[in-house]
Amino acid sequence: MKNILNRLINHEMLSKEEAKNVLFNISNGNYNPSQIAAFLTVYMMRSISIDELAGFREALLELCVRVDLSTYNTIDLCGTGGDGKDTFNISTLASFVAAGAGIKVAKHGNYGVSSISGSSNVMEKLGVKFSNNNDFLEKCIDQAGICILHAPLFHPAMKNVGPIRKELGVRTFFNMLGPMINPSFPQNQLVGVFNLELARKYAYLYQNTDMNFTILHSLDGYDEVSLTCPTKTITKRMEGVLKPEDFGVRQLLQSEIEGGKTIEESAAMFMNIISGKGNEAQNNVVCANAAMAIATVNGNSALESFQLAKESLLSSKALTALNKLQELSK
Repeated sequence: MKNILNRLINHEMLSKEEAKNVLFNISNGNYNPSQIAAFLTVYMMRSISIDELAGFREALLELCVRVDLSTYNTIDLCGTGGDGKDTFNISTLASFVAAGAGIKVAKHGNYGVSSISGSSNVMEKLGVKFSNNNDFLEKCIDQAGICILHAPLFHPAMKNVGPIRKELGVRTFFNMLGPMINPSFPQNQLVGVFNLELARKYAYLYQNTDMNFTILHSLDGYDEVSLTCPTKTITKRMEGVLKPEDFGVRQLLQSEIEGGKTIEESAAMFMNIISGKGNEAQNNVVCANAAMAIATVNGNSALESFQLAKESLLSSKALTALNKLQELSK
């Protein structure tokens, strides 16, 4: 590790194979916590190369506990997090809205590291069971239209990194990897990223896979469609910019999409919105992100997909999906 750290500090890049080996060594417990913390810190101070990102991703996918949901045409809605915006749980809510609209969702998530309340914090608070049992997850997808893949159960390689990430409490390159290492290998991916450089890197990596993908980056820094400004989109076929009016809605203020200050507040806000009691801004930002998932799978326009998402939320189909998941979790 000393040699690797010296090279990284001198702004040298690792090859794909070297990056892969570092992750294998972390997984095997070959480095102490200080070495891992130093390794993570270096990557907060310099950009990550495409080869390095590909090597880290390959290692984690090879080491993960796989789930077979291939009979369903699934999508994962996942942001990298680390945008420092402390929004409410938009992509998790959008996942249930998409499920309510008939899209099969395999939601990969974790506890919050650089945010107050991650996807897993809210799901756990609402009584959703975390499991890596294939039969249980298939039953969830089949009956609720959505299953929750709690990352630590599928990535044993990360057990040596989790506590260090929590102690650091800031964005690390593992934020970049999260959306890329869904253990069910979904056919579709909606991923939000915190800057344009990372959007390009994701696009480059995804172009070389069979994945049907949409990458999102709000130009004011959000890792999702924030409706606070235009959103850059990249798919396998095209690049574009979506404005709030493309969804038929007004532009929002950043203050309108802020989240709770505690996990309890976040869970209460989640239940309020999914129960159809959210305000216009909250409903619109959730439905805009769900719309992008629907459009990714079905190929509809943003506006058509937004209408489907709105119908799912306001007719309680999204809530029904959550209730079913809670029931299956008992």
